[in-house]
Amino acid sequence: MARVDVWPVVHDERKALAADLEGLGDADWATVSLCTGWTVRDVVAHMTATSKITGATFFPKLITSGFSLKRLQAKDIAKEKGGSPADTLAGFRAQVDSTGRPPGPIDTMLGEVIVHSEDVRRALGIAHEYPREAAAQVADFYRGSNLVIGGRRRAAGLRFQATDLDWSAGDGPVVSGPIVSLMLAIAGRTRAVDDLTGDGVATLRSRG
Repeated sequence: MARVDVWPVVHDERKALAADLEGLGDADWATVSLCTGWTVRDVVAHMTATSKITGATFFPKLITSGFSLKRLQAKDIAKEKGGSPADTLAGFRAQVDSTGRPPGPIDTMLGEVIVHSEDVRRALGIAHEYPREAAAQVADFYRGSNLVIGGRRRAAGLRFQATDLDWSAGDGPVVSGPIVSLMLAIAGRTRAVDDLTGDGVATLRSRG
């Protein structure tokens, strides 16, 4: 499978998410997302903050946050939320074409936009079709990395088989389902495991 050009997908998916967020009520913005501890509004503010980070700014921010990524993220979310949900959305819209990112592999940004968009949409019951090849690229990346989300640990000893794309990876008991749900499950979104079938599902679920 040919590699996906990351930035066009990131920009398109940000724009699609911004369109889906138009017209949400305050209660929607306060809905608990799939990302543990964060509301829909928190997730969108985090996405805005991440799009503003550069290699030059990341490490000073980490140092002033006591080398705690969670503390850094909390500070950035508080800043980017603004005074209202309208401010949060306006800030996100202003960054949809940004190529800013933290240091690390470029595929982290592809995962950032797809996973967090689903954190929001699934919490709100909004359906969306993502580029399946992009989701497969993220799944491959997460399977090979324990960076931040622990995907390699979660996926170890399992074989993943997409039912909507010619993609499979790994060896062991099978976990099958839509590629986006496979990617989310490898990323630790346990609600996505409900979409999957196979002898490896129980093991995957137990790994959180």
